[in-house]
Amino acid sequence: MQGKDQLKRTLLVILDGLGIQENSYGNAVHTAYTPNLDWLMRSQPYTQLKAHGTFVGLPSNNDIGNSEVGHNALGAGRIVDQGAKLVSHALASKRIFTAGSAWEQAMQHVSKFSSTLHFLGLLSDGNVHSHQDHLFQMIHQAVQQGIRKIRLHILFDGRDVEERSAKKYIDRLEQEIQQARITGVDIAVASAGGRMVITMDRYEADWSMVQRGWDTHVHGKGPGFCSLSEGLLHHEQQDPECTDQYIPPYVIHKNGAPVGKIIQNDAVIFFNFRGDRAIQISQAFEEDHFPHFERHRPKNIFYAGMMEYDGDRHIPKRYLVSPPNIQFPLAAYLAERRISQFACSETQKYGHVTYFWNGNKSGYFDEAYEKYLEIPSDLESFDKAPWMKAKEITDATIAEMADPKGFMFGRINFANPDMVGHTGDFAAAVNAVGCVDQMLGRLLQAARKYNVQLVITADHGNCDEMYERKSSHRITNLHGIETPPPKTSHTKAPVPLVIYDPQGTLNKISLAQNGNLGNVANTVLQLMGLSTYPDYQESLIR
Repeated sequence: MQGKDQLKRTLLVILDGLGIQENSYGNAVHTAYTPNLDWLMRSQPYTQLKAHGTFVGLPSNNDIGNSEVGHNALGAGRIVDQGAKLVSHALASKRIFTAGSAWEQAMQHVSKFSSTLHFLGLLSDGNVHSHQDHLFQMIHQAVQQGIRKIRLHILFDGRDVEERSAKKYIDRLEQEIQQARITGVDIAVASAGGRMVITMDRYEADWSMVQRGWDTHVHGKGPGFCSLSEGLLHHEQQDPECTDQYIPPYVIHKNGAPVGKIIQNDAVIFFNFRGDRAIQISQAFEEDHFPHFERHRPKNIFYAGMMEYDGDRHIPKRYLVSPPNIQFPLAAYLAERRISQFACSETQKYGHVTYFWNGNKSGYFDEAYEKYLEIPSDLESFDKAPWMKAKEITDATIAEMADPKGFMFGRINFANPDMVGHTGDFAAAVNAVGCVDQMLGRLLQAARKYNVQLVITADHGNCDEMYERKSSHRITNLHGIETPPPKTSHTKAPVPLVIYDPQGTLNKISLAQNGNLGNVANTVLQLMGLSTYPDYQESLIR
C-alpha cells in the first residue's frame, strides 16, 4: 500500500436509477442529451454491472434491484442475502414463528387481552418493500394459532409494480380473506391509501405523510366506504389521472363506523421488510417522546416490524426477522486507515450514501475522518422539478474537491433518474437525465483541475424504461400521441461503470465483464493505490 501522500483522490458518482438498455423506445437515458456520459462510455474504461436479482442478494433473477440493496452491495463490497430473501426463508422454515419470537409474543398479547391483531403494509408482489405472500402466510399462521379477530391496513403500490394494478392485488387479498372467514375468523380490511400519500415517508422528508397514515390506520379518520374495492373505484373515478401510489386515504365502515381502529391492547405487525420507509411509522408506534405530531396513542399496543429497520437506534424494538449482518464495509476499511471520506446526497438518497452504504449502520465509523452532507430535498413533486438538488450536490462536491485537505474518497448520489423515473413522466425523466449529465460535465472539469479520479456507476435501472412496453393497453398523452401506460418501477437493466483518470494513465486498462455492484469496492481501493480487501469481491481492473 502506498503512503497517504501517494494515494489518488477518488470520487464515486452514483447516477441513481440510470440503467443501460439497447431498446430506445421510452428510454429517457437514450433520449436525453448526454454528451458527457456518451463521451465517457465511448472513450474511457467502461463496463456494465448487474444490479438485480441474485446479483444483489434478492431471491431470484426475476426480482428488480433497488437503491437499498444496491448501496448495500456497493458499500459492502460483497453480496449478502437481502430482506425479501431473508423473510422468505424465515417463513418457509417456520423459524419466524418459533417460541419466544416477536411473532409468538404478539400472539400471546392478543390472546391475553382478547384483542385485535392488525397487519399494516404495502400490498403488492413488487418484492422491494414487501410481498403479499408474506402477509398471506402470516394470516394463515395466525388463524391456525387461534386468533379470532384480524384487521388489515393496506397501502397501495403502483411504484414497484404497474402504476394501476391495485385491483389485481385486492382480488387476491379478498380470496385470502374469504378462506379465513370460513374458519370463523372475524377478518376485514380497515383502512387504505397510496404509499406516497400516507405512512411511508422516509428520511423525515414529510412527517405529514406519517400523520395522515396514523390518523387513518389508528383513529379511523377519513372518508368511509363499504369495501376496499369501492374506495379504490371511487378515487379512480374522482381523478382518472391518479395512480395507485397517490390514492388518498380512506377507511372501511360498517353501520356508519370504522371497522378496525387500532385501540388499547391491540397488536400491530408492520409487514414491510425494507427499512427506509418503515422507520417513521415505527417511531410513531413506539417512542414515548414524540414531537412530530399529536398522536393520542392508544395504551399497551404491541408493535413489531417485519425486520429491524435501524440497527443502531434499534427501531423497532421488536421484529420478526433479523436484517443482514454486514461486517466491515468499505467505509469502515477506510476509517480504520484514517483515510478521509465525504458522502453527500439530497434527503431522498442521503440514507443510501450513509446508512445503507455503511452496512445498515447509522452514524460514523470515525467522525474525525468522515464528513456527511445532506442537502434538504424539496417537497415539490419531482416531475415538476426534475433537476431536484443536483446543482447543490455538485456545488458542495466541487468545493470539497477544491480543498487540498478534503476527502481522499468521496461518494455522492444524484437521485434524479430514479425519483423522477418513479413519477412515470417521460419528458420529466428526460430532463432529469440531461440535468445529471450537465452536472457530470462540471465534475469532469473539476476532476481535471484538482486531479481527482472519477468512478461513475448506478445502483439499478429505472428511467431507462418509462413505458410498460409489453402492455396491450394504450393511453393518449397531452399531445394526442398514443403510448403504453407509464412504467414507474425499477428495471432489471445493467448499470454503467466508467473510470475517468484526469491524468490519462488509466486509459489503456480493461475492465472485467459480467461484474456486479459488489465488485466496485475493491475496484475503488485498487484505483486509490490501496491494498484490496480479500473479503470483498475482486476488483474489475484487469
